Amino acid sequence: MEKEVLENSKVKVQRLGHIAIRVKDIDRAKSFYMSLGMNLIWDDNDWCYLEAGSGHDGLALLGPGYKAAGPHFAFHFLERLQVEEIHKQLCKQGVEVGELHDHRDGTASFYLRDPEGNWLEMLYQPPEGIPCNQGSQNKFE
Repeated sequence: MEKEVLENSKVKVQRLGHIAIRVKDIDRAKSFYMSLGMNLIWDDNDWCYLEAGSGHDGLALLGPGYKAAGPHFAFHFLERLQVEEIHKQLCKQGVEVGELHDHRDGTASFYLRDPEGNWLEMLYQPPEGIPCNQGSQNKFE
């Protein structure tokens, strides 16, 4: 019975939310993806975040100098508690995971590698989405 309760309480990934790729020229890449209809959500000196479609599928463009993370894909969760729970579960299973940390855009996440060595992120994204830092000064609109 205890094992059944444990199995039923497991958090499961449900949405592949974004991928992050390394680019040589952030402005060139940003312009290209925006020409495909993606919306610029977050813009910084060395990285940016774009979304597409009604599902707000994301693409992070990481410039050559960006060091906080490398190329990866991310599962998104709408409740922070879910990310905390999956972090605990993976730790209990002996999976090496990074620290759960808060981001300045209101999200929180941790990183890990899959058995093949690919980086992935477990990300809490507030239900209202990632706040845009573009305002009316968006030079790309």
